[in-house]
Amino acid sequence: MGIRIYKPTTAGRRNCSVNDYAELTTSAPDKSLCKRIKKSGGRNHRGVTTTRFRGGGARKIYRLIDFKRDKDGVPAKVATIEYDPNRNCFISLLHYADGEKRYILAPLGMKVGVRVESGLECEPKIGNAMPLASIPASLEIHNIEMTAGEGGKLVRTAGSSAKIVAKEGDWVTILLPSGEMRMLRKECRATIGQLSNPDYQNIKIGKAGRMRHLGIRPHVRGKAQNPVAHPMGGGEGRANGGRQPCSPTGVLAKGGKTRSPRNTSNKRIIRRRKSGRFQFVA
Repeated sequence: MGIRIYKPTTAGRRNCSVNDYAELTTSAPDKSLCKRIKKSGGRNHRGVTTTRFRGGGARKIYRLIDFKRDKDGVPAKVATIEYDPNRNCFISLLHYADGEKRYILAPLGMKVGVRVESGLECEPKIGNAMPLASIPASLEIHNIEMTAGEGGKLVRTAGSSAKIVAKEGDWVTILLPSGEMRMLRKECRATIGQLSNPDYQNIKIGKAGRMRHLGIRPHVRGKAQNPVAHPMGGGEGRANGGRQPCSPTGVLAKGGKTRSPRNTSNKRIIRRRKSGRFQFVA
């Protein structure tokens, strides 16, 4: 894949870049695996805004993705590589030997016509899904389960991958893209390979209109609001907040830990992720 840069005919064109989508093989999704989703605009079932600055955006159709990869022993053929508006990596349509169709997250390098499968003892090649106990160490993996049979929860974003660093008894230690090292049960499944569309992080939005197409509204600084709307608002002239940075409800925004100390999976974390932006180093 690559990134396309336009001639600077306007201010928006000058600063933006787009994906050339050279890997895609079709633009029409399989209708049997699609469904309509109703937008919430950042509001819960009571109509109260729980996530600010959300709304509008282009209409999207949700693709049903198979995160469990539990169809063991049945080989499948990769039919298409497609764009998914609901995620930043590409997806692949699989045609199974028994006639069933399923979407999966497309690994980097997957081609149309390749055969993939899932199971306890399948070949560890790109696109195959198997338990962590059967995957050789140092192979790149994605779509990793945290609980066996629950479906993939970890490493699902474009260009990301994790690695197995150790196996001991019923537990497997993996290194995540954030730098976190944690233990998972050996029965948890993962898919071999790095996820597609790694150049997504290099794309520049370029203009406000593209953010509105994504359903993201303008973000207003707290100190630019009225005191009735934000604790940091108000003041004469350009007041600098008058207190430590916080949320509209007064929760401190900097320096505090956001992970719950009562989370049951805390004891399975061997090394915490590093603060700030972290680049994965194998």
